[in-house]
Amino acid sequence: MSSTVLSIIVTIAAYLVGSLSFAVIVSKLMGLNDPRTYGSGNPGATNVLRSGSKAAAILTLLLDAVKGWLPVALVHWFGGPHGLEEGTIAAVGLAAFLGHLWPVFFKFKGGKGVATAAGVLIGISGWLGLATLASWLIIAVFFRYSSLASLVAAVFAPFFYVLGGGVAWVMDARIGVSIAIMSGLLVWRHKENIGRLLAGKESKIGSKKKV
Repeated sequence: MSSTVLSIIVTIAAYLVGSLSFAVIVSKLMGLNDPRTYGSGNPGATNVLRSGSKAAAILTLLLDAVKGWLPVALVHWFGGPHGLEEGTIAAVGLAAFLGHLWPVFFKFKGGKGVATAAGVLIGISGWLGLATLASWLIIAVFFRYSSLASLVAAVFAPFFYVLGGGVAWVMDARIGVSIAIMSGLLVWRHKENIGRLLAGKESKIGSKKKV
């Protein structure tokens, strides 16, 4: 099998993994309401937290991150002998992220992709992931808005990748473009949150659900 065909196969597989909406799956398994029916309606960990179940929210967060990390990590670990390189890493990371946004298993109605994007970044480089997560955490702690923290982290991620390139990790233009696309889509998916932030109506972290 040629490296090109294999790259296409693993990219499709990454999209399918990304299409697993764990907010919906975990909520159903734990007997909770579908997160698409309350709060912001977003199938993500922050909205699951509004159900009152911290365990469900944490599990959703971890699984959404893992589905972004795993395809990238597998290509890192096993792709070399099969001719897979940075271009495939960029493709599978973006594919997993797109799967979360437009999941084929859930009528293409997915979440905003924050945790999945974080998983992809950690898969690319642990240091890159930590730097981006640190920026999210700082904003979240001081302002208590998950959406604002996500927007700041999304904007900073491509700059972190460029700044650390050649120092903390080997920089590749294809991976940089993939990160920039994810960042742009993250900002776009938060357009309603931006409006609520500007209007002072955005829900803070830990606020209860509104059925």
